[in-house]
Amino acid sequence: MRELSLSSKTNLLEQDPYLYELQDVEKPELFREMFPYTETPKIAFNYRRVPAEMPEDIFITDTSFRDGQQSRSPYTTEQMVHIYKLLNKLGGKNGMIRQTEFFVYSEKDRKAVEECMELGLEFPEITTWIRASKKDFELVRSIGVKETGILVSCSDYHIFKKMGLTRKQAMDKYLGIVSECIEAGLRPRCHFEDITKADFYGFVVPFAGKLMEMAAESGIPIKIRACDTMGYGVPYPGVALPRSVPGIIYGLQHYANVPSECLEWHGHNDFYKGVVNAATAWMYGASAVNCSLLGIGERTGNVPLEAMVFEYASLRGTMNGMNPEVITEIAEYISRETHYDIPPMTPFVGECFNLTRAGIHADGMMKDAEIYNIFDTEKILGRAPKVAITNTSGAAGIACWINEHIKEISPVTKTDEIVQKLTAWVNNEYENGRITMISDAELLREYKALL
Repeated sequence: MRELSLSSKTNLLEQDPYLYELQDVEKPELFREMFPYTETPKIAFNYRRVPAEMPEDIFITDTSFRDGQQSRSPYTTEQMVHIYKLLNKLGGKNGMIRQTEFFVYSEKDRKAVEECMELGLEFPEITTWIRASKKDFELVRSIGVKETGILVSCSDYHIFKKMGLTRKQAMDKYLGIVSECIEAGLRPRCHFEDITKADFYGFVVPFAGKLMEMAAESGIPIKIRACDTMGYGVPYPGVALPRSVPGIIYGLQHYANVPSECLEWHGHNDFYKGVVNAATAWMYGASAVNCSLLGIGERTGNVPLEAMVFEYASLRGTMNGMNPEVITEIAEYISRETHYDIPPMTPFVGECFNLTRAGIHADGMMKDAEIYNIFDTEKILGRAPKVAITNTSGAAGIACWINEHIKEISPVTKTDEIVQKLTAWVNNEYENGRITMISDAELLREYKALL
């Protein structure tokens, strides 16, 4: 018999007969029609659309010290502590960067956790990621951490092919581990690895439903991190599961009763959809999006934390206490202290993100920087727009360069004599076969020679 219940979200009577039970199949469901492996993965549509329902409280969580360290040379303890303080500064007093997670296996990582905790900062809250064992639970609890991530892989690729288990065996194992975590006095955060290749109604929803029952019985909130491990998630309305980001977030809420505050998206950028998938998760009901600084992470990387700072501001119309100029400080620190080469075209942090080489753009910027600059980058990020001089810069580019670098003279225009002379020198360089960009030092030297 179907029962009617008043929804606390829509305030309407809903008829909901959907109580999904585990489907303990004999053979793995690999969705070969979508993931043929020898061909590009396919995006299938079934035209089933779900309502967008952004939570009142949305925020960012960080994995720079966990996933972010899996694809680069490890940070030193000193570097982790300094970056942690910068995360606090960036997130602001409202804790927009709510949490960050650490490994705790090496002495270096444990020391970083301890030193960060000694700072006494409220945000970001320090959490961990551990193997699912009693020994690790005790280790984390002894440090004083309140929440830890636990890996609970949910696709048949992992359950059958990696772990050699059936779905029932995997679920029973996971539920036992979560129970041990709660008994150890910790809040579990269950990382649903490979959710975009998993049987959503046959395993994901029944498992998530059991976790919510455990949370209700214990009084301990259990978070679910939906992990798009391979970047297969798709934000488009009407996309079929398991690749639909709206469908995953809506389904976890509606069919497994996972509250928004316990729902987190963790994406990768294999198909260039990392940022838009994270924003879509916010739009459809996840409170948290998990990111790493500069997008550094496994393979193509994670969702860049700095990108979601601006995505939040774009969606909500406010920074809500965040300090975006710290993004530049973070990028400079990581580049200088860890020798990480930031690709120059990277939005917000790359050397060339607000640099123009085209003369027609430079001409527009000289009249009004707003024409070709994405926003007031000098005010918001502490980085004024720049021009680089090449064979396409023209007199407008030269005039912009002089106004940027030679502060002791009044602003020049592209018709001024010194601009014309320097433009002629640049043109002569390229007419004689030069193919490289002209450096600031070269231009300054020639400018002085022409005076």
